Amino acid sequence: MKNILKALALGIGLFLQMAPGAYAKPTPAPVQAALIDINSANEKTLMTIPGIGTAYSKKIVAGRPYKSKDQLVSRKILPQGVYEKVKDQIIARQK
Repeated sequence: MKNILKALALGIGLFLQMAPGAYAKPTPAPVQAALIDINSANEKTLMTIPGIGTAYSKKIVAGRPYKSKDQLVSRKILPQGVYEKVKDQIIARQK
């Protein structure tokens, strides 16, 4: 009986030591930034995308229009590795 009471007391003690709200607080969904349209964004806006600098932004603008964002790779505007990093931040909207 003593062991059961010790275990119960230990359990209650551990429960009380938990940070307030650590056991039932829902985490909010991450906020997604607006997608940048590669068919209309200017060079300065394109350069706000991590991995896109002056040279790539100039190539993107010069290669317009795009039917889909994966044309950045097929037209050799961006290497595959850079495209993989930026593809979730861009879109190719049609007029």
